Amino acid sequence: MRFHIETERLILRELRDSDLKDWFEMDSDPEVHRYLGNQPVNDIEQIEGAFQSIRQQYESNGIGRWATIEKSSGKFIGWSGLKLVREVENNHIDYYDVGYRLNPKYWGKGYATESCRAALDFGFTTLNVLEIIGSVHEENKASRSVLEKCGLRFVEQFMWNDVRCDWMKITREEWQMQRTLL
Repeated sequence: MRFHIETERLILRELRDSDLKDWFEMDSDPEVHRYLGNQPVNDIEQIEGAFQSIRQQYESNGIGRWATIEKSSGKFIGWSGLKLVREVENNHIDYYDVGYRLNPKYWGKGYATESCRAALDFGFTTLNVLEIIGSVHEENKASRSVLEKCGLRFVEQFMWNDVRCDWMKITREEWQMQRTLL
């Protein structure tokens, strides 16, 4: 399955080998990992496994995170989109998760919100899913704000790797109502 979605300022597409260098730049920044519970990467080999895993998700699950490209510059600014989570998290399994990770150079520009909305649209219209989940470190106010702007609502807190996180979700009906109000 090929993915190519355009928003006002972004192109969302499948990851390509040419994205690896820019992904490494993003993931080597300590600020990116502040709420992720892990450390920045030191060499490109550390992210190659994750990179290939996402590409494999396209084949196995028909969906995976997308490269997020700034239209005006053509630059890879991070990844975003949906993934089908097949392992248990917060007592849930086989659910669609919306997520995003951007290079800090592009924070505060509304790109995460723009890509999140596009992912929700894709999930509810193309994949025809019933609900989409977002989970966020309880202290990551910026990321939680993105999810709230996109219509996800707080459901509960849960522990993930000894970190308290917020479990948020939006149903197709909530998404449809939100769209009629815009």
